[in-house]
Parts: sequence; C-alpha cells; structure tokens
Amino acid sequence: MKKLKLWLRELSLLQQLLTIVCVVITVFSIFLMVFLADSINEFVKIQMFSILDKIQPTIAYAYNEAPIQLKEYMKQDDLTLTHIVFKDNQIIMQNNGSEVYKNTFSMIIQEASGALHVNKKGVYTEGKQIYYYSAVELKDGAYLLSIVSDMYRIEFKNAILNSVVNYNMVVVGMLFIMLMLWISSLIHPLNQIRAYVVKIKNGEDAQLKINRKDEIGEVADVLVAMQKELSHQNKTKEEMIQNISHDLKTPIATIKSYGESIKDGIYPYDTLEKSVDVILENVERLEKKVHSLIVLNKMGYLVDTLEEGNNLDMVEVIEKAILSLKVIRPELKMNTDLEYEFFHGEEEPWRIVVENILDNAIRYAKSEITIELRKDSLAISNDGPLMSKERLEKMFKPYEKGSDGKFGLGMSIVYKVCNTYGYRVVAENLNNGVVFRITKK
Repeated sequence: MKKLKLWLRELSLLQQLLTIVCVVITVFSIFLMVFLADSINEFVKIQMFSILDKIQPTIAYAYNEAPIQLKEYMKQDDLTLTHIVFKDNQIIMQNNGSEVYKNTFSMIIQEASGALHVNKKGVYTEGKQIYYYSAVELKDGAYLLSIVSDMYRIEFKNAILNSVVNYNMVVVGMLFIMLMLWISSLIHPLNQIRAYVVKIKNGEDAQLKINRKDEIGEVADVLVAMQKELSHQNKTKEEMIQNISHDLKTPIATIKSYGESIKDGIYPYDTLEKSVDVILENVERLEKKVHSLIVLNKMGYLVDTLEEGNNLDMVEVIEKAILSLKVIRPELKMNTDLEYEFFHGEEEPWRIVVENILDNAIRYAKSEITIELRKDSLAISNDGPLMSKERLEKMFKPYEKGSDGKFGLGMSIVYKVCNTYGYRVVAENLNNGVVFRITKK
C-alpha cells in the first residue's frame, strides 16, 4: 500500500485521471461479467416465457375456433420459434418441419407430457443447447407446445448485453470527457501559479490573473496578496535601512567632528562642557537606536516557556515604566486606574511593551495620558491627534513608517511580545485621542 501511495504521488494529474478511469472500467467489466450475468440470464428467461405467452393465445384461439386459419397463425418467418400441436404424444401439426430438431422436439414433448393436466412451462437442456418451452391445453385433448430455440435466446441475451455495454460505454466516455475537461481546467491555473511562483523566486516581474471563485482562485488571490505584501515589506526594509544608516551616520559624524575639535583644543559649542554634552546627546541617540534594533531581533526569538497561568504583577511593571518615562514631559498629567492584576509572561518583555506604548503616547499627547488595568486587559490612551484608518491597520507591522515619516520599531516589538504570550493588541481612535488596548486572546 505504501509503495502504491508513493507511485501515485509521482504521477501527474492527467496520469492519475487515466489510472482512475482504467480502474473504474476494469471493476465495472468484472461486475458486468460476474454479478450481472446471472441477473441477465434470469431476465432473459422471463422474457422468453413472455414471448411465448403473447403468441400462444392467438394460435390456441385459431385451433379451437378457426381451424382454417391455424396454419396461417402458426406460420413463422423466424425459425427460432417453433409451435407444435400434438395429441397423445403424436405431432399433429408444427410450423418448423426441420428434421434436425425432430428428436429434440420429441424429448420436449415427452417432458411436457408429464404434467399436461396443467399448463406446463419449463427449460429443456440438451448438451450446451437450452430451449424454453410452454405447453397449453387445447380442445379434444390436444396441446399446443411453443418452443424458443437456443439461437433466439443467445441473440436476445447478446442484444441486452450489447445494449448495456454500449450505454455504459457512452456514459463512461461522457464521464471521461467531463473529467478531462475538469482536469484541464485545474491543470492550466495550477501551471499559471507554478510559473508565477518560479518568477517570484527568480526575482522577476510576475502577474497572476485567475478568474475563479473556488479554492484555486482563493489560493491565487492569497499568493498575489502575499507577493504585494512581500514587495511592500522589502521596499520598506530598504527604506528603513537607508533611514537607519542616515540616522546612525549623523550622530557618528557629529561625535567624530566634536571629538577631533576638542582634541585640537577647539570647543565647537562655546565651552568644553557644552561640547561634551553634544557628544553625550548623540551617543544617547545612537544607544537608543541600537537598543531598539537589538530588542526587535531578540523579540523575534522570544518563546513562551512559562507554565500556564498569570504570574506577572502588571501594576509593578506599569509603575516602573511610568517612573522611567514621565521625566520626558513632566508637564503631562498621568491618570492611572490600576486594579491589582497579573499577566502571563516575563517582566522584561512586558516592561518594554508598556514603555514603548507610553513613549508613543508621551510623544503625541497634548495634556494627559490615561492608563487603565483590568483583568486580562490593559488600555493606554492619550489626547493626541487621531490616526488615519490605514495607519491603524498597519501600526504593528514591521518596517512601517510613523506619522512623522520615521521608521519606528517599538510597535512591532509590542505586537511580537503580546502575540507570544497569548494577547492581542489594537489601536483605536477615541473622540479626543487614541487608545492602545491589550486583551487576552
């Protein structure tokens, strides 16, 4: 069975179709020859007696009521049908005078005579020859014996078999054509998809247009959407690298020039202290950018190895984040409504999440920030400007630009941590600001 499965997997769809059709035809032929043969023989037997039953009443009427017309009624162009009128086992009249069947007819008469007190029907076998006969009683003690020869039976059976086979061959042929058309309708779009994927793999421009509403059409639509998303991400990655390179180049150049000037005894910014402050400021900028890149890379490998259940005191995490960030804009009002709740996860990743959302809120808030902690739910809102629908949808995708045109990595880190620990994060516009909600999945 395993070898058969391996063999089938190596076949193309067309070869699989041909294999299935051949198997179906073989099974049908076996069924026809083995199981249907007995049914056809029984049907033929019934039909033979039916033929005799239809003919005999006319001849019997002619014998009993119109003897002059008896010969005409008994006359048969088909020599496979024989009618014999006999009395006391002696033949009085018959339509088939061939001497070849004389002995056979005598044997059938003897067999039929065994129960002539009732209408007699039976099958007489002589070697490989089979005869169906029916005997009915006439007046004056005579009997009419009608016989269907083996030749008629064989012709009738062959006609039925041929009809059955022909009809089924027509049906099988139509099904085969329909299957071929169906397989062709599958193979063509699959070949298009394969060529599309190969072009994408080779970095070539590719287009895929498949006008289907079934699963193949859905796969094609997903592939096209995936390619667009990958192209977008690759483009934004390139722009981000250029942006980061520029962001790193500027502070490095500043640090280098200020350092060289100080070494030469020149203070670019009035005094030595102020010049060193500029260097420290740029070092801090570099440190933040490098830290963000390190954290993003680290979160990409973040794995939840903790036992099930909530284990982390989120009130403590939030308070630490507020303490470290509120000095950035001390004039902002921090509203907190914190219930004593636990989240699932480790402290450091969750603190980064809270700090990144708070940092974003501090950057855009006008006068206040509100933090609410409930069971399996954290909401951080600010009264800053509303965001566009497109921005809300792409907020947590990596390498996306912020509203200020810069490539922020913070929201991507937030998404990775939440997703790893079984939480979802969304951004929504309020009547007078924006809220970030983290909830349990």
